[in-house]
This record gives sequence, structure tokens and C-alpha cells, in this order.
Amino acid sequence: MHAKNNHLQPAVLGGLIGVGTKIDPMLCRADRLVGRVLGALRKLLKVYTELEISLFLLRRLLGVRTEDKKQTKVSKLAKSELLLINIGSTSTGGVLSVKGDLAKIQLTSPVCIEVGEKIALSRRIEKH
Repeated sequence: MHAKNNHLQPAVLGGLIGVGTKIDPMLCRADRLVGRVLGALRKLLKVYTELEISLFLLRRLLGVRTEDKKQTKVSKLAKSELLLINIGSTSTGGVLSVKGDLAKIQLTSPVCIEVGEKIALSRRIEKH
């Protein structure tokens, strides 16, 4: 492992770290491994395909211009709505079922995450 020109024994959070592997470069091209997790055998976080979350919706839309001010308010999430889910540097899709401020998300690809970690949900609004 290297940070800048320094050889590292332990790696710590907060900087870019280069890890030398014997992975075929074909698998690494075009950022295909962005968001993937590397760690010691049997010491990685659990891998999930379904998440149960407590959610908080913003009151108004961010980054969307609308003529009608009523549309700027965020509507509640709908059952079976397809969302973009960002967990750290990982992006995946998910379909959810909602009960109040609790939701269950079925992920389109598995993720490595700690219980209690914050995630961001994005939805399609007016083709955006």
C-alpha cells in the first residue's frame, strides 16, 4: 500500500491510498471497481441485498426548477418506487416498500455496509 511516495503498513481513513494487487487490469478499467470493498479474509463487513432503514425526506426539492411552487414540495415515497441509493462511494438501485418513516429496500446489487451508516436516496422527478 502506498500514499503519495510513502510505503504504508496500516491504512487510515482520510486520504487516497494505492493498493497493489494481482487483479487483471481488464477488471479494473473504466472505474469498474469504484465502491468495492477490500479487506482481510473473514474480517470484512457483512454484505446485504436488502436494507431496513429509517428515513427522513427533505421538505423541498433541491436542484429542480419548476414553475409551480406546489411541485417543489417533496411527496412521500411510493411503494415499489425505483431509487438510486448511494452508500459511501457505491451506487446501486433499489425498490422499496414503505410504512411511515420506515422502509425496506431490495437492492439491485449487494453492498457492504455497517449497521447505522447513513445512506442517500435519490428519485426521478420530472424526467430528472
